[in-house]
Amino acid sequence: MATLLHIDSSVFPAPASASRAVTSAFREAWQEQHPEGTVIYRDLSTGSVPHITADAHSAGFVDPAAHTPEQAAAFAERLRLIEELEHADAVLIGAPMYNYAIPSTLKAWLDNVILFGRTAGESPSAQGTPVTIVASRGGSYAPGTPKESYEYVQNYLTAVLSDMLGLDLEFIVPELTMAPHNPAMAELVPLFESSRERALQDAATRAKSLAERFAA
Repeated sequence: MATLLHIDSSVFPAPASASRAVTSAFREAWQEQHPEGTVIYRDLSTGSVPHITADAHSAGFVDPAAHTPEQAAAFAERLRLIEELEHADAVLIGAPMYNYAIPSTLKAWLDNVILFGRTAGESPSAQGTPVTIVASRGGSYAPGTPKESYEYVQNYLTAVLSDMLGLDLEFIVPELTMAPHNPAMAELVPLFESSRERALQDAATRAKSLAERFAA
């Protein structure tokens, strides 16, 4: 059975998090198709992934036999995260927009799993793995909107996950999530609701489609 690597990075718990609601819909649909499958779950808001250190970074460019004790310990954590990515048949990432960018915890995960000569480079070790990214945001940064040029989440994740790691990306974008909470955005609530419902449906559809692919 297939293995799903599910990563959430929202600082908010499920009832208050738009990205968690959509990743949950994906995961539920996935598990309906793969009740005996494996789900590896990482909630980055708990601090389970450390920000990369000098020892962890430098160890990636040194023969393991020459690692210092500090490098060996730090690199072992990186390898654990890298192997989770490499062994996954599909990856699901909740990536809310905070201050126009991804959460620092998600950046920490990326800094750990990007290793030139292994996950990045000429023959990335997880190349082709399907990755679904739930890129929620409080406003809209779609083409033609006033803040289009502030869209750094999809652009950045495409650069590192697709261009560097060779992963097969698909974005689901629930937007205008602040509309129900900001009086100045009250007229946008119907658009928010439509976006939310579309995202939930897209998540379930995407999960079922991938599940069918691996079952074939």
